[in-house]
Amino acid sequence: MQPTGASSSRGDLTLADLLDVAGIPPDDVLLVRHTYSTDGLTGPQDAAVDNVLTYSRAQALRQSKIPRDPPALWLNFLADGKRRSRFLTAYENRGEVLAERTDVQRYFDLHPSDVLGSLRNRLVIEWSADTINWAKAGARADQMPVVEIADPARVPFPGFDNVLVTHDELVAVVEDSRYAEWRTALAAVQGVYLVADTSSGELYVGKADGAERLLGRWSAYARDGHGGNVALRELAEVDGTHRRHFVFSILRVFGPTATTAEVDTAEAHYKRALLTRQYGLNRN
Repeated sequence: MQPTGASSSRGDLTLADLLDVAGIPPDDVLLVRHTYSTDGLTGPQDAAVDNVLTYSRAQALRQSKIPRDPPALWLNFLADGKRRSRFLTAYENRGEVLAERTDVQRYFDLHPSDVLGSLRNRLVIEWSADTINWAKAGARADQMPVVEIADPARVPFPGFDNVLVTHDELVAVVEDSRYAEWRTALAAVQGVYLVADTSSGELYVGKADGAERLLGRWSAYARDGHGGNVALRELAEVDGTHRRHFVFSILRVFGPTATTAEVDTAEAHYKRALLTRQYGLNRN
């Protein structure tokens, strides 16, 4: 296998080799290549995991490149110039949702998968020559050379006032080596933070104090999506994927020597100012 950061013009290493190393049978795989278009994914701003899932699960009922009974694992790539195709994400296909079928469209029950997760946005393959065929069986992976496996790009910390991340991005902040600077910064401070539910506009004000610091508190949200908060946990019980609607930001930071009383006072102020007890998601 090529070392990280290496590239090759032709087939020393193929996508089939990577699937073999990961223990993924090719027959279980559908390879999908997306391109930007005016009636689909219009640009990089649409390439988030949830957006691509919503776009991918809707398929034409007739004359579709997707087989009648598609495999259980969909590997999604994004056109990256000519035949270059960058690995975006994987979805688990749990079958067609027949209740949603229309005269022209069918919908699949897709769920984000961690398969090849360490290679997201890093793996570039060369799609086989017939790029018009944007969906291919996994057996074709042996015809798709690995062009590049890029080093993870460092993501600089933007400053506490500029932090604004979705739940997917928060998971990356907590787990991904590219966000080491973020973890150092968030582990150094206590603070008051905001969780905004983009599906309803409701807000939640929380705090991270003592030894937990912001990194410790936000790590809990990354794990379960609610961090143990009553209202957020209720949303998760109704819809286990509701966390995808959450956006996290920081209202105020405190140094490590600030007292619990100082942080509590600031938290109470923001709850009053943003009316999160009356109209938001705070229950106390």
